[in-house]
Amino acid sequence: MTPRDASDDNRWSNLDRPPLNGAALRRGLVRDGGLYCDVEVVQRTGSTNNDLVGLAVKGDAEEGAVLVAEEQTAGRGRLDRQWTAPARSGLFFSVLLKPAGVPVARWGWLPLLTGVAVATGLSRAAGVDTALKWPNDLLVTVAGEERKTGGILAERAGEDGVVVGVGINVTLREDELPVPMAGSLALAGAVTTDRDPLLRAVLRSLEEWYGRWQRAGGDPAVSGLQETYAAGCATLGRTVRAELPGDRSITGEAVAIDGDGRLVIATEEGVQEPVGAGDIVHLRPA
Repeated sequence: MTPRDASDDNRWSNLDRPPLNGAALRRGLVRDGGLYCDVEVVQRTGSTNNDLVGLAVKGDAEEGAVLVAEEQTAGRGRLDRQWTAPARSGLFFSVLLKPAGVPVARWGWLPLLTGVAVATGLSRAAGVDTALKWPNDLLVTVAGEERKTGGILAERAGEDGVVVGVGINVTLREDELPVPMAGSLALAGAVTTDRDPLLRAVLRSLEEWYGRWQRAGGDPAVSGLQETYAAGCATLGRTVRAELPGDRSITGEAVAIDGDGRLVIATEEGVQEPVGAGDIVHLRPA
């Protein structure tokens, strides 16, 4: 990719939300022997995932390409849910990964790996305890309540690639939240909301975990990924309802993450059912 940093006449119009520094991000993240080959910051786009998948399919992006948008107009989460936020209020970015040497059957761990990396990076840089809701939500605590502050979306990009997209609410105020149970790092008491060091911390954490997972051939146990994800997963130990494809649902206790990254639910009938795809609802105790 050719760097095209975000810039227009209004880039400093909101001094509480300064723009990202693309040149500084590249200096801090792109290095010989490292994962990242380029970090591009654009002012506005529909979806960083759509853009990077398109570039990868055409052969115009290499592994480690990072695309960051100051604003997304058509951001998506799982199940094609819309993700909207004011310009420069969060981190909206995608990374192209090509996990050569890892069996395709283990690529399903990439969104979970990204969740661990994001939570670890934010803990270090923002001082915020970020929990994981299976399979791809990032949770923070605001005024004693569990709230979603981010999400992850992984999509295939050609035969050999996966684009992992991340959206994180950083400075959203209460009056800007899209739904009452959304949150942001600022509302969770982050020690900093400077997006440049936050993004660097998250991407360095992703590089560290991705390298560890690749060196283990994608084995979630050997790499420590399965254990670490389970330790930070707020879904485990909870009573949940899994809304599954085909208008089917099951209710029970979330008891484990199995070797394929699936959520194992123990039902009242005594059956342990692994769930590989679905919408998980945390139920309040009766």
